[in-house]
Amino acid sequence: MKKPEDVSPKPSVKRTLLSALRGLFRLRADKSSTRLIVLGLGFVGVFGVIAGRVAQLAATAPETTGSISRSAAADISAARPDIVDRNGELLATDVKVFSVFAEPRKIIDKDEAVELLTAVMPDLNARELRERMNQRRGFIWVKREITPRQQAETHRLGIPGIGFLPENKRVYPNGPAAAHVLGFANVDNVGIAGIEKHIDTLGLQDLNGAGFALSARDMNPIRLSVDLRVQHALRDELAKGLEKFRAKAASAAIMDVNSGEVIALVSLPDYDPNNPADALQPDKINRINVGVFEMGSTFKALTTAMALDSGKFNLNSMIDSRAGTLRYGGRAIHDYNGGKNRALSIPEIFIYSSNIGSAKLALGIGVDGHKEFLRKAGQLERLITELPENARPIVPSRWSEVNTATIGFGHGLAVAPLQALSAVAALTNGGVLLPPTFLKRSAEEAKALGSRLVKPETSEAMRYLLRLNAEMGSATRANVPGFYVGGKTGTAEKVIGGRYSKNKNLATFMAVVPADKPRYLFLTILDEPQAINGAATGGLTSAPVTGRMIERIGPMLGVEPRFEPPRQPFPGLARYQLKIQQ
Repeated sequence: MKKPEDVSPKPSVKRTLLSALRGLFRLRADKSSTRLIVLGLGFVGVFGVIAGRVAQLAATAPETTGSISRSAAADISAARPDIVDRNGELLATDVKVFSVFAEPRKIIDKDEAVELLTAVMPDLNARELRERMNQRRGFIWVKREITPRQQAETHRLGIPGIGFLPENKRVYPNGPAAAHVLGFANVDNVGIAGIEKHIDTLGLQDLNGAGFALSARDMNPIRLSVDLRVQHALRDELAKGLEKFRAKAASAAIMDVNSGEVIALVSLPDYDPNNPADALQPDKINRINVGVFEMGSTFKALTTAMALDSGKFNLNSMIDSRAGTLRYGGRAIHDYNGGKNRALSIPEIFIYSSNIGSAKLALGIGVDGHKEFLRKAGQLERLITELPENARPIVPSRWSEVNTATIGFGHGLAVAPLQALSAVAALTNGGVLLPPTFLKRSAEEAKALGSRLVKPETSEAMRYLLRLNAEMGSATRANVPGFYVGGKTGTAEKVIGGRYSKNKNLATFMAVVPADKPRYLFLTILDEPQAINGAATGGLTSAPVTGRMIERIGPMLGVEPRFEPPRQPFPGLARYQLKIQQ
């Protein structure tokens, strides 16, 4: 039997554990590695608890920032590529802006929040905002694209549940310049019209939902055929002509005849794409692409080219153009101011703009041949370009001889002016019809897309006739010295209430520069110009406006005035003995 003093009490579990920990953390070399392992396990445990809590919050709280991003992903605007002119000048770009959002579930006093927000942004509709905040939604937009000042003032309000998200806003630094070509994008940066809408078909935009965060700098710019310098000058001269002749509207375009590029396009009245709501007004359409008009005597260029190219007529052919020699349904076709009332040669029919002579040329080809030529020239189908806005021509449902006669001198067929411009360009460039484009391309690229419309010798004859008309016909007011201009005027009575109006005209002029070696074709249209010298024809209104355009814009395009006219501008016509009787 042991003595009581020999029995030691058993240490408790707590004292044993504390003793072990003290021993572990003593500065002994043999226990240092074990100590580090335990410390590491402790840190892993702590951070594991934190990570688990974060995951729990993300899975259970719909009001988190991640949820906001998902809710707004469909609305936040995607990045768009820059748009530049043919020389690299910026026409459209993205800028970063902020938009205000609200999380109604986190807002304690919604009425107070609405009152404070509308004080900072007075254009907000208080009633509408209050109704949207009272809906059972986790996310709403308060206002898109706010100013930096509005952002700072809203931030200072300190309203829980109000925040900001960055977005892309489309801006157009040149205002209305090239507005009808560029179109515009909406508040979500989606293209609504013009090239902006065309871009959306290319699949270039940033996809927010896919996790991409591209900016305009990450995408190649869209390079247009438009020259910004020329665009400004064309718009300025057209506006002056609109004011001088008190026209209802006006439009103009310039095309490179060797590439089909549209160098400039203006339609007045226009709009500022930075305020796209103005574009919805019906008088601000793109008249060059969307409007369809009877082009008047400018269509006689197509009729004359068709006749010459057929081989049935040549420049020396004589056509009886006496008054009363062409009647349909008891009604006679007349020439302007009585015409010459005699037989006319082809050049005389052209420069005197004889309706009777042009109608007989078309009838000489026949209804089927006439229709086929116009179809080949792209005048009977909708013109397709990069701009989504276009219009279908108004073609007679039943095409008879009387239709061929009237269309031969520019009445009875309504087309988009760009269609007519493209066809006349083919008559001057050697006879090749090129599809018009608003994107920059070379003459070689265009040639691969072209189709033969008339023979080269027919094209040379047309250049001669256009130049002759500028020298001694209806286009003399556009005959700018040194530029060797060729042109054709047109005056078409507008159809009002199903009938031709005698005092409302569409005055048109087409001019090729220079006529011996064409490079550019100008088109000017004045809608209902008012008479200044007793008449409001294309020769008295649109022609002088175009002359000023050529004089100002020609040097910008590299067409310098020449002090001496070309010695043999049309060598292929030397075999003709061409005489014009005044």
